[in-house]
Amino acid sequence: MILIPAIDLKDGKCVRLRQGRMTESTVFSDDPVAMASHWKAQGGRRLHIVDLDGAFAGMPRNGDLIREMVAEMGDIPVQVGGGIRSEEIAERYLEMGVSAVILGTRAVEDPDFLTALAERFPNRVLLGLDARDGQVATRGWDADSGTDAIEFAKGCSALPLAGIVYTDIQRDGMLTGVNVSATLALATAANLPVVASGGVTKTEDLQALRAAFEDNKGLLLGAITGRAIYEGTLDLGEGQAVFDL
Repeated sequence: MILIPAIDLKDGKCVRLRQGRMTESTVFSDDPVAMASHWKAQGGRRLHIVDLDGAFAGMPRNGDLIREMVAEMGDIPVQVGGGIRSEEIAERYLEMGVSAVILGTRAVEDPDFLTALAERFPNRVLLGLDARDGQVATRGWDADSGTDAIEFAKGCSALPLAGIVYTDIQRDGMLTGVNVSATLALATAANLPVVASGGVTKTEDLQALRAAFEDNKGLLLGAITGRAIYEGTLDLGEGQAVFDL
């Protein structure tokens, strides 16, 4: 299990949003490449990057910057999401050294596309399910798809995916604790490994996740943390130590 630091890109800067609202962003760094280097130096074993501009535009907006960040991380895996809605875009990211691309909007709106991409790039595609009250939100979390997150995940159980990134939107960036029960329910229903996202605040949240998955350890890839490590309520090294126990 890995604790994964997150870098969200908006206007070329490292920011964090509250519940995915672009109008409620906090800038934590004007130099995302330096921030990537910082989390590498802090012992990060993987990096999560989201192109927020790309998520709303429907196509990458920070591709050159992400390329620099991937190069900075060296052999440390980097997963990228935000605006990946064509095979060409996914392939471009993978060719630049990204370990896994995250499909959200296009996957939900066009499941056949998700299937085709997963089969072409086995174990290099992560399904991004961002839920509000259990329903998947798309297009930068701006639209409600009317799709039940657990049911959609269950339908993907046979695909050669790298896993699922499951985000509770209402907890994202709010420092209110991770939605352990929903994460476990989705992982067990889909029988696919899940990365928990949204609300991770302190080591107790990671301990709760670890305990909940005690009988299903293979279904928890880890957790993504953003605002908590930027504001200091969680130390990256101490958090990883919880998962390493």
